[in-house]
Amino acid sequence: MTTTAALIGRELGPLRRTLLRRTRIAADLPDLSEAQIELLRTLAAEGPLAPSELAAALRLARSTVSNLLRTLTAAGFVERRAGANQRTVVVTVSARAAGALERYDAAAEALLGAALDRLAPAERAALAAAAPVLARLTGALDAG
Repeated sequence: MTTTAALIGRELGPLRRTLLRRTRIAADLPDLSEAQIELLRTLAAEGPLAPSELAAALRLARSTVSNLLRTLTAAGFVERRAGANQRTVVVTVSARAAGALERYDAAAEALLGAALDRLAPAERAALAAAAPVLARLTGALDAG
């Protein structure tokens, strides 16, 4: 017997990857990973941040964040500058990254909207009701 947890776990990964792939194509976006997009979203919402603050916010190892930042900086998506005490570095999203995130969001919403339109009304209603529950599920998982 398959549990609800197993069903959700099996579907979320393919849903995220499919949406990311289709959105990249629709909006002619660069090949950014989910981790890179999450990092950019965090910086856009909370930045500028020191790399250590960013690692804490994302709950990632500093070395992982360092590798992501190196790639994103080289691609022109992240800018580094001196922090308040001149000994620290803070990072922020570039104008290029902000524009890419806006295009990503618009394309993702359009793609999801079109896909939802192909579902039965009861299925759309079930997904609308599930969205807040998924947010609470994320919080429950995050709380450990």
